[in-house]
Amino acid sequence: MNSKTKHVVKGNKKVCSFFGHRKIKITQELIVKLKTTIEDLILKENVSIFLFGSNSEFNDLCHKVVTELRQKYTFITRVMYTCKSESCIMENERGKLEEIYSKYFNSPVHLLGFEEEYEHKTKYVSGKASYIERNYAMIDDSKYCIFYYDKNYLPPLRKQSKKSVGLYQPQSGTSLAYKYAKQKNKVVFNLF
Repeated sequence: MNSKTKHVVKGNKKVCSFFGHRKIKITQELIVKLKTTIEDLILKENVSIFLFGSNSEFNDLCHKVVTELRQKYTFITRVMYTCKSESCIMENERGKLEEIYSKYFNSPVHLLGFEEEYEHKTKYVSGKASYIERNYAMIDDSKYCIFYYDKNYLPPLRKQSKKSVGLYQPQSGTSLAYKYAKQKNKVVFNLF
């Protein structure tokens, strides 16, 4: 955790985190189901903190829905859990940065905003798969986990190394997170 951020997940506050595949099929049905699930957690379970990772269309969709709900439920907090080479845009900086980038690119740029950033203890020592450690930290800090998990999904084949000609089938980060959340007895919602 860096010196600028505090760990907001301690205490009696209820927490929800999001996990999903990098590419998803966004439908109106999924949006409604996601919004209903999140709003039920806010109203019925008193969830007030939402944790986000990165690198997926599902994460971006969840951020959009929580941000919209934040207009109605101003007490909810969006927290970005970062891993190597990632950083978040704090809400109080977002407007100014969007203006600068929009002028530079000569078209509207919209950045994801958060109230807080959390850097877990393994952020700089986890290696290439630091997102897996980050996901586990998010699950550990949550009571509720919302997934978009297709058990039949397989990530693209990858090279064993830069010089290798052989390919291997990597495991899905979402699959690993889903299994970990179930193992940790978290309340899991799979919206796939």
